[in-house]
Amino acid sequence: MGFTVQSMLKRIPMVISPLIGGAMIGALGLQRGIRTGLLITIGLAVLTVPLLLTLRLPAIPPVVLKMRGVWNSFHPTLKRLLVSDIVIRMCEGMADIFVVLYVTNIRGVTIPKYGILVAIQLMTAILIYVPSARIADRVGRKPFVIMTFFCFALYPVAVILARNFGGLIIAFVVGGLREIGEPSRKAMIVDFAQAQLRARTVGLYYLVRSLSITPASAIGGLLWKVRPEIPFVTAGLIGVAGTLLFAATVEETG
Repeated sequence: MGFTVQSMLKRIPMVISPLIGGAMIGALGLQRGIRTGLLITIGLAVLTVPLLLTLRLPAIPPVVLKMRGVWNSFHPTLKRLLVSDIVIRMCEGMADIFVVLYVTNIRGVTIPKYGILVAIQLMTAILIYVPSARIADRVGRKPFVIMTFFCFALYPVAVILARNFGGLIIAFVVGGLREIGEPSRKAMIVDFAQAQLRARTVGLYYLVRSLSITPASAIGGLLWKVRPEIPFVTAGLIGVAGTLLFAATVEETG
């Protein structure tokens, strides 16, 4: 539930910002709209600095351990979760960056309307967070992570199958449903980390995942040059593989 609340609070302003950004681009044009948004973003970033300086976190005695030692401390189940997570994020990275191009350039949706789609996606995520977290605490986290991974696979395919704006709304709802098990997945990472090494375990987990999926966008770009739909279909297949891999190899109890 802690991860759920954090994710909800983070996404509430993210629902509003695509609508504002799309409206600015529609009113000011692409270049002026983006530049205006960039200036506002910089201003908001500056405002966060004094807020961050007010944080007072409890000090935890450090454990002297190098990166290899942190990796060796990984629970075997956590390593299997990482592998399936890498496959799923390959799916995400291969297609997600091209969604805006596909929807606006191929399907002809205007930038303001695309902002509406992103807002719908984020609102879907916000609405499912609390119910899914409560149920996951009762029945277990694995089913919700499986649903999340399956929605990662379904989302890019749903985007290219959409034939009108209504179809795109459904696709972006599916995109929002990708968050149904994200708090559960994050909680599993923390559960399998040793208490005195949690921060470094989470950091190393995301470092390995991020480095592993670096080529995904470049591969998606090469496939886009062949045909725009190909990276989306390929991403969907990779997502299915990642979902099956997680379902078959990861157990909550380790």
